[in-house]
Formats: sequence, structure tokens, C-alpha cells
Amino acid sequence: MRANEEIVRETAGAPAFEVERVRRDFPILQRPVNGRPLVYLDTAASAQKPRTVLDEMTRFMSEDYANIHRGVYALSQRSTALYDAAREKVARFIHAGDAREIVFVRNATEGINLVASSYGRHFLEKGDEVLITHMEHHANIVPWQLLRQEKGIALRVAPITDEGELDMAAFERMLTDRVKFVSVVHVSNSLGTLNPVKEIVRLAHARGIPILIDGSQAAVHIPVDVHDIDADFYVFSGHKVYGPTGIGVVFAKLPHLEAMPPYQGGGLMISSVTFESTEFSPPPQKFEAGTPNIVGAIGLGAAIDYVSSLGLANIHAHESALLAYGTELLREIPGLRLIGTAREKSSILAFVIDGTDPQEIGAALGRNGIAVRAGHHCTQPLMGRLGLPSTTRASIGLYTTMEDIDALARCLREMP
Repeated sequence: MRANEEIVRETAGAPAFEVERVRRDFPILQRPVNGRPLVYLDTAASAQKPRTVLDEMTRFMSEDYANIHRGVYALSQRSTALYDAAREKVARFIHAGDAREIVFVRNATEGINLVASSYGRHFLEKGDEVLITHMEHHANIVPWQLLRQEKGIALRVAPITDEGELDMAAFERMLTDRVKFVSVVHVSNSLGTLNPVKEIVRLAHARGIPILIDGSQAAVHIPVDVHDIDADFYVFSGHKVYGPTGIGVVFAKLPHLEAMPPYQGGGLMISSVTFESTEFSPPPQKFEAGTPNIVGAIGLGAAIDYVSSLGLANIHAHESALLAYGTELLREIPGLRLIGTAREKSSILAFVIDGTDPQEIGAALGRNGIAVRAGHHCTQPLMGRLGLPSTTRASIGLYTTMEDIDALARCLREMP
């Protein structure tokens, strides 16, 4: 145990990443909850926002706001330039080769729906199979079920082990000639499992199968290089990377975007319209109908600037040390069982306690100012596979400290 403490202290105190300084950047962490210091361990659901993001969104609304594109006056041109700059920041953040490969959506859920609705409707036929895994979020299940109802595709599910790891041998066997699309989570939101996405993509591409990666829980914790991964599609949400809600990202290789039909119709996504026909704008505008979330994009750009200034490698090292520390600490609590013990994990401490409902655990922790999530975490099929109705989930962020983990463990030990 002492070794883990020393690792955490060394990581948190390094010049490149001083967690106490970082915490001062988040106004909400300075407020008490129920008369106690806030211990925020629900970053997997939504991350808190640094002051730089809040200030930039306020500044933009106060000084530069106007609708984007086609406005010939100064505010509109300035707003357009800032919106386009946010797209460029996203492209650099995930190492996309071209900003035209970045489509702004509301969140990762809408991103997966866009791909299922546009690529799926256009390129998949009755009897084609889409392969997912048993650890997927509902957002990577339901859109494919809707496509199944509409087009008669088949949805196949690759199994996982009791530890929460993808059964790679079974996954590879399931990549038959009938599989025409693969959609896989990068990091499980319920287990923390870090999937070997580069190898998964390699196996799919060896058979000519395009693949989508749900990066909602990855982009905030580890460096993501979509060029190196070679994913056809990669999605994530802004609110999980310390940005605002209502903004998300779809990365797609440009040839896919050029071949796919629009997801929605309306303004901004057209080059010309008559009552007889419409010519659509090139990507990414083809997939961004109507006035977009301009303020959200600006906030996402500011969040990316903030995270990049800290360094994702530094964030990953800090969070990994805390995960190791928390894993050992929680294992010592009588009756507590960790759920998700993959060898490669990120940021998630999910658990059950014998004889205690997870909702009761979450409520008890909440009364002590400790914010965690309790429930099925939008992964009901996964819970069924594990034989559980729900778990309690503590999730780590860049502002999490060893003292936060200590407070969690102490409160759990003191529960009746």
C-alpha cells in the first residue's frame, strides 16, 4: 500500500502536473456539499468544467456572438472563425489528418446514430451483420437495433470474460464474411476496461470491414491518435472532456463522409435548393444541418486547450496511479467486490457490497459529500452478463486526489 501512496504523491507533485493547482481551476470543487468538502467521483458521467472554459464561453457570448457562415459583418465573421478554429483544435487533439473529417454533433450518442443512420442505411443490406461487444453502452446498441428493424440486418455480440475483458479469440472467430460493420467501445464506462482497439481495427480491416470506435470514456483519459488506430469512425462527447454539454464529435475518414448521404436536412448543409432537388455541401457541413451549437464548440475548443496544456500523458499517469491506489484500498473492505478487473483499465472503480443495494450506497456517500453513480450505467446487457442488477461506480478525473479515494473508502467502511 505504501508503494501506491508514494506513486500517487510523486505523480501529483510533479512539475508537469500539480493536482492541487489543477483543482483550483475548477470553481465547483471549492464549494461544500451537505456541510462537507465535495468529493466528485462521477467524472465518467460528466466532467466538471475549469474556469477557462466557463470564462471563454461567457466572453464569446458577451463579445463575439453571432450566427456563423454567410454573414458579411464583423461579428459573424469573427464567430465563424472561432467555430472553425474549434474544429481544427479537435482535429489536432485526436490527430485527424484533415479538419473536414470532424463533424460536430450533440454528443457521442448522436454521433453513433449518425453513422448508423447514414452509413448503415446506405451501405448495409438485409442479412448483413454488425458486430459489437457485450460491454457496450446502450448508445452503441439501440441505434443498430433500430437499423435491424428497418433493414433486417443482424446484430451479433462478442463475449467478454468474467474479468471484463473482450474475448479476442471469440471476437476474431466472429469476423465472418457476413460481418459488414464493427462498432466497439474504447473504454468501458461500467468496467473501465481498455480495449485493444488498434488490434481490433487491424483484425476488422484485414477482412475489409469498417469500424467505429466509441471513445466517450477514452478521449478524456488517454492520448488518442485516430490515424494510428486507423479507425474509420471515432466518436466522443464534449462534456466528458471538461467541455460543455450539447456538443460532440464524429471523426470519419473523408472518403466515408463523401460517400455517405446526409443525416438530416436543413440550412447550412446545402449548396443550392430548388423545389425539385437539392445539392448538398461537402463534408463536414453536409452533416451539420441548421444553426449549430456555436457556443458549445467554442467551449469544447477551450476545454481541449486546457487538457492539452496539462498533457494527456501526465493526466493518464496521475489517474493510473490513483486507480491502482483505489483498487488496493477498496479490496481491503470486507464484503466489497470490485466489478471489472481487466489487466488494462482506466479510471473506473465499480463495486458491489454484500447485502447492500448500490442505490443505498450511493445515497449514503452523497450525504457525506461524495458524488458517485449507482445503477446499470446504461449497460443493462452487461449487467445481465455479470448477474447483477446494478453497481456503485466511482470514477476518477484529472482533479481527483488520493484524499478523495481515502474519503470514499472511509465512508464505505463506516456504513452500517
